[in-house]
Amino acid sequence: MTQVHHHELSGVIEFTPPKYGDHRGFFSEVFKQSVLDAEGVEARWVQDNQSFSAEPGTVRGLHLQAPPFAQAKLVRVLRGAIFDVAVDIRRGSPTYGKWVGVELSAEKWNQLLVPAGYAHGFMTLVPDCEILYKVSAKYAKDEEMAIRWDDPDLAIAWPDIGVAPVLSEKDAVAPSFAEFNTPFFYQG
Repeated sequence: MTQVHHHELSGVIEFTPPKYGDHRGFFSEVFKQSVLDAEGVEARWVQDNQSFSAEPGTVRGLHLQAPPFAQAKLVRVLRGAIFDVAVDIRRGSPTYGKWVGVELSAEKWNQLLVPAGYAHGFMTLVPDCEILYKVSAKYAKDEEMAIRWDDPDLAIAWPDIGVAPVLSEKDAVAPSFAEFNTPFFYQG
């Protein structure tokens, strides 16, 4: 049976599906819509994305897309380990600007659901990380947004893995949380 852990931010859920192994290897049902349905997850998955990061300390995020292309994400690691972060960006939310960080790894076999209304990012903890994630809306370049990954107002406790962060040009110049104008509103 899939282990389910609800984190302190509403809708952020960690799933760990069982693995059944023998001398040949293992089998796992890594995605079961019925498990998400039982937890009240209403996302309709439209696309799978896969990324690879060669260097430890690679940071991707904090990213989001504005409505009507807001994306929920179901993130898992195929190879390696990451520190995965969800930040509540729903204005009026009692947890607005708060974050949850979870180590996801191929070894732990866990996944993180990041609902729409949250910014998402991750840092690779080891070399050669492959991440696979489902999204609930197609990519829409004109609706993509970013927030600075190391914004002091958010105070995300990124792991210190002893290397300088590796960032894209876009992420290196992302606006601060104070400059960010959220398109999301809490609907308590």
